[in-house]
Amino acid sequence: MEKAWWHQSTVYQIYPRSFNDHNGDGIGDLPGIIERLDYLALLGIDIIWLSPVYQSPNDDNGYDISNYYEIMDDFGTMEDMERLIEEARKRGLHIMMDLVINHTSDEHPWFKDSRKSKDNPYRDYYIWRKDENGPPSDIQSVFSGSAWEWDEHTGEYYFHLFSKKQPDLNLHNPKVREHLYTMMNYWLSKGVSGFRMDVIDLIGKEIDRKVLTDGPMLHDYLQEMNAKVLSNYPTVTVGETPSATPETAQLYTGKGRNELDMVFTFQHMSLDEIEGEGKWALKEMDLLELKNVLSEWQTSLFQKGWNSLYWNNHDQPRIVSRWGNDNEYRVESAKMLATVLHMMQGTPYIYQGEEIGMTNTEFNDISQYRDIETINYYKEKTSAGVSPKDIMKSIRTKGRDNARTPFQWNDDVHGGFTEGTPWIDVNSNYKEINAEQAMKDRDSIFYHYQKLISLRKQMEIIVYGEYELLLEDHPEIMAYTRKWENQTLLVVANFYGGNPEFLLPEKIDDTHAEIIISNYPNTNRPSELHTLRPYEAIVYLIEE
Repeated sequence: MEKAWWHQSTVYQIYPRSFNDHNGDGIGDLPGIIERLDYLALLGIDIIWLSPVYQSPNDDNGYDISNYYEIMDDFGTMEDMERLIEEARKRGLHIMMDLVINHTSDEHPWFKDSRKSKDNPYRDYYIWRKDENGPPSDIQSVFSGSAWEWDEHTGEYYFHLFSKKQPDLNLHNPKVREHLYTMMNYWLSKGVSGFRMDVIDLIGKEIDRKVLTDGPMLHDYLQEMNAKVLSNYPTVTVGETPSATPETAQLYTGKGRNELDMVFTFQHMSLDEIEGEGKWALKEMDLLELKNVLSEWQTSLFQKGWNSLYWNNHDQPRIVSRWGNDNEYRVESAKMLATVLHMMQGTPYIYQGEEIGMTNTEFNDISQYRDIETINYYKEKTSAGVSPKDIMKSIRTKGRDNARTPFQWNDDVHGGFTEGTPWIDVNSNYKEINAEQAMKDRDSIFYHYQKLISLRKQMEIIVYGEYELLLEDHPEIMAYTRKWENQTLLVVANFYGGNPEFLLPEKIDDTHAEIIISNYPNTNRPSELHTLRPYEAIVYLIEE
């Protein structure tokens, strides 16, 4: 397949509010990120995905933008942003901006004008409907309640799929799209290398038909965006596409489609929730289901598109607490999960703190949480009479603030994140889990990630090899091969704390096998391997 520079790259997501506070106000900022660029360069990543830093009233932690051309005061200035781009470039690091164009803040000048009257030029920049009998439809907001908000001044409802302070833009209006393309060109001309596109599968929605995702004009708009913006720069793009399947992912990323470079699948992220009942309805993840989903994405996109690989982000709980073991086998299970993911085809994404094995929070009271989705869920369920104890169990397991607690740099007060009072409490385990400690231990999770990143740069088989699942029905082991030219990679991982037996399939000849990475010392050759240790992961390179 045609090769691209970002195929062998690794992306590191920074949530600025929680990464590193330079000025001591308790909020992470751009100068704080600059202070830590050498840390990221040491890890070996290539691209920094920066969650939104645009001007925002911060109703949804920056995903409600009031000015695309200014930096949020909490984070610094445009000069700080320009310095970040330049300092990253000096270290060979690219900046990927978070692009939020499905909606703006209700404090954006466009929306302020839009709600002034029904006949002003900006009215059609957003989605307005009149209905004498209440909300125009029963569409619900992702953040609870109706997606329609009554505006007293003009006597109509506006549509907001997220917070009522996040009105949805009407991208069917070509003037809106042109404004957005101008803004994207502005940032690319400043030196950013691409965009992570927030809920991009919503931009073609047709509200009156209740079509929210994959609207009929979606791919036309993406191709227009590519023609007018993306094709003019050596960009890297990834779309957040909760609705995507392996088949539709080929439309977004396929050669000749001229849309996006890759998309985020959500299919594996819903395997620990009861189907049809939403993220808060908990169930145990079934490894067989996980293997099937991951394998389908690997095989369906092979030479037809490109995959993104992730376990964590700002919207997901910490993977070591979710599908690993964040107690006795925290280090081993974190390394195992990293190995399984990074040996697949696609561009890997690391979320801040993942590389040191940060865990979910153990907040005891709803007052400690800051996420609007979590707080609205708690209010809704307590009002319905659900026990706070049951609600808090779901929140501790799946709440977005699990990922948003401050980065744990060292064992100083507040984990070295700030000299002030942090905007959200630091996880209480920061004295045991922090970057300073990880960097002193050559056997730490940090150095395991560093090696995985390095191997991808060195070995084309990891980037381009064909995937095949082994032991499809084994309830504890995930094993697969990658094949490229005359080489085979064999990946074997125990997802649990037991000691299952692994038998090498007869079709694999391990005569010339070499272990390239594992999470335990004294690992055997595959033919000698009969019993796996808890959460063990081993990768063999087999030469034909």
